[in-house]
Amino acid sequence: MPRKIRPTNLTKGLSRRQFLNQTAAAGIISLSAPAIVRGRNLNDKLNLAIIGSGGRGADNLAEVGTENIAILCDVNESNLNKASQSHPNARKLIDFRKVYDYSKEFDAVVISVAEHTHAFATLPALQLGKHVYCEKPLAPYASHAREMADAAEAAGIRTQVGFNYLCNPMMDLAREIIASADIGTIVSYRGIHAEDYMGVDAPMSWRVSGPRGSGVVADLGSHIVSLARYLMGPIESVYGVLKTVVPARAVKPGARRKQKIVADDEARILARFANGAGGTIEASWVATGRKMQLAYEITGSKGSLAFTQERMNELQLYTAGQKPGREGYKTLVADPNHPPYGAFCPAPGHQLGFNDMKVIEVRDLLLAIAGKGKAWPDFREAWEIQRVVDAVIRADAEKRWVAIEEIR
Repeated sequence: MPRKIRPTNLTKGLSRRQFLNQTAAAGIISLSAPAIVRGRNLNDKLNLAIIGSGGRGADNLAEVGTENIAILCDVNESNLNKASQSHPNARKLIDFRKVYDYSKEFDAVVISVAEHTHAFATLPALQLGKHVYCEKPLAPYASHAREMADAAEAAGIRTQVGFNYLCNPMMDLAREIIASADIGTIVSYRGIHAEDYMGVDAPMSWRVSGPRGSGVVADLGSHIVSLARYLMGPIESVYGVLKTVVPARAVKPGARRKQKIVADDEARILARFANGAGGTIEASWVATGRKMQLAYEITGSKGSLAFTQERMNELQLYTAGQKPGREGYKTLVADPNHPPYGAFCPAPGHQLGFNDMKVIEVRDLLLAIAGKGKAWPDFREAWEIQRVVDAVIRADAEKRWVAIEEIR
């Protein structure tokens, strides 16, 4: 069974270092300040296995000062060797199945590999009672994600899935404004996640190697769906249209030979929410010129909210009843009143970044392992998100509205 660490006190402070020290106070990782928690020295670390060293897994944990990487595993030896330079004492493995031969050497697993291998890499960890951080989407099919969620809950272990944009403090502010009814009854949601890294000149990769529905709707679409659920609540039904924009890609950079592609490059979705609102959701990785348009507009009867990740420290708020000729959106700038911003910087408007969201994400998981709070989104929420994605794929195939309850 996983090791239980129950802290009696968690350090609170404003500095970024103090924020990270909260995890150290939980007895999980070792930082410079000496301390004892329930008789446990901070050097009593949580040992980790990283499956997929070329991803963000090892880097995320390094952000919170963790140096207790027991195992590094990657099928790509170049990535593996590069990661091992920062963790020279870690055991290096090529085959993830071998990782579990050394299960006594680690307490938690980071899964940062292609989505179709998530279940195969994760289920042995759950059976052994190891805590798991897994990149998104949790699985290529909702049925697999549900199996993983059931197994995690049966094992009583902590899980988290890498929907890191939910860790932006401005998301909690938006949710608070919606719940307060400051913008009235919610009428509609319009969301988009558009980037251009798989444009027409991008070569073949694992991202586009699968069937229709395994492309952008699962990759970027799952992110904007996660935000929709977080802010608006459950989605009841969807109608979706998927499109392959680039039908063939070079087999490798610069190659003349091309491979046929059926994976989707664009997804357009109509959605009905349980709260009565309607919405549209779009995803594209062929949006030329767009680098990070993760954006939404939420319209209410008394106002509206607008956000884009390209300006991630700002939330636009419009309230009805403004003086004619002076009407407009008000810019709310991130500051210490929007936790945990104050743990990184005590001054308003100095900006958090992508890596700070990853720090918040990993910190939450480590504290949950320590028995302080709940890691979220966990495997169960990731299953709910995948249900929406699967419903979109079915709607595209069958040309009809699909209720989320149809997807189990």
